[in-house]
Amino acid sequence: MLVNLNAVLSDAQKNRYAVGLFNTTDTDMLEAVIAAAEECRSPVIIGTAEVLLPNGELKLIAPSIIAAAKRASVPVVVHYDHGLTFDRCMEALQLGFSSVMFDGSAGAYEQNIADTREIVKIAHAFGATVEGEIGHVGEASANDNTATDLYTRVYEAESYLKATGVDALAVSIGTAHGAYKSKPKLDFDRLTDLSAALPVPLVLHGGSGLSDDDFRRSIACGIAKVNIFTDLCLAGNAAMTDGLANGEAYLTIRNRKVEYIKRAVMEKMRLFGSVGKA
Repeated sequence: MLVNLNAVLSDAQKNRYAVGLFNTTDTDMLEAVIAAAEECRSPVIIGTAEVLLPNGELKLIAPSIIAAAKRASVPVVVHYDHGLTFDRCMEALQLGFSSVMFDGSAGAYEQNIADTREIVKIAHAFGATVEGEIGHVGEASANDNTATDLYTRVYEAESYLKATGVDALAVSIGTAHGAYKSKPKLDFDRLTDLSAALPVPLVLHGGSGLSDDDFRRSIACGIAKVNIFTDLCLAGNAAMTDGLANGEAYLTIRNRKVEYIKRAVMEKMRLFGSVGKA
């Protein structure tokens, strides 16, 4: 069933588990994530991100994602991740996404507030939820995940939340997007302070590559939503490597890819504690 973030994150926040966002760029990944959620009886968040659109255009993939969400026997949020422009966020809402993230974290603080506030106003009129971001989650390839001046500050997050009315907040505590070259150092004390100060569910970006202990501790400290993409790509790569090594045909490799990605998603759902929560 198609729902928005409020329908799945409120319980996760209250009961200290997390719901995974698994970005999908094609119907192979989509099939894998939905199948995993139904088998685990887990709520799930699925969608795509603006930076991924060259690999799966929004108008092409959106109808499949939304249709799959409506057919699913578990709650599915269709979320537009890391929306960087107003126009693309509006396009996602018009196509039927039940949630959007506007990421103005790389720009000026006041501009981030103004832009996010406007998107919240419009999205709520659609019945959709909005995730914002304060602090900046870096790129693992740039080794900037240790720049603590980019971490989320409690007083800024409180002000941002009051000014914008976002439904969930992505925070920066030391994670980074992409594959890590070295082990990230997460600021759990800061996360604990943020969770105590903020009433909305908190979101962890850059989740692929973290240790199981990192995930467990982050969730115990207040994270209710975790974003995963790179790990799904790695699972797909492994499937193609194994399939080619076995001399398999294209469609056999395709099915192997769905199965590998499904297993990776199920592993994360068990780790996040969302199994049986649907």
